[in-house]
Amino acid sequence: MKISKDLVAASAAPLLLAILRRGPSYGYALIQEVRTLSGGALEWSEGMLYPVLHRLEDQELIESYQERGDNGRMRKYYRLRPAGKKALADERKQWDAVTAALARAWAS
Repeated sequence: MKISKDLVAASAAPLLLAILRRGPSYGYALIQEVRTLSGGALEWSEGMLYPVLHRLEDQELIESYQERGDNGRMRKYYRLRPAGKKALADERKQWDAVTAALARAWAS
């Protein structure tokens, strides 16, 4: 199944915020987690991921920092800021409303 670009774009920020709510992560691990959570339906690239991360940083919802990874190399990690937790709660309410409306529409 191919998911439309519009739906992927609309879900990118809340999905990243939800993943980062669990704890800090870095780019490749985020891409892998999205793939896992979606059962392979969402195949993000670095070119799709990093603009969203930068936008979330600009909005002060997440922050980045450098840390040495398991392999000894420096990596850029991302973590949720307090404003990101609030934004995630707001996003969840919006997605719940959309999901409920779609479920009612499809049931009729």
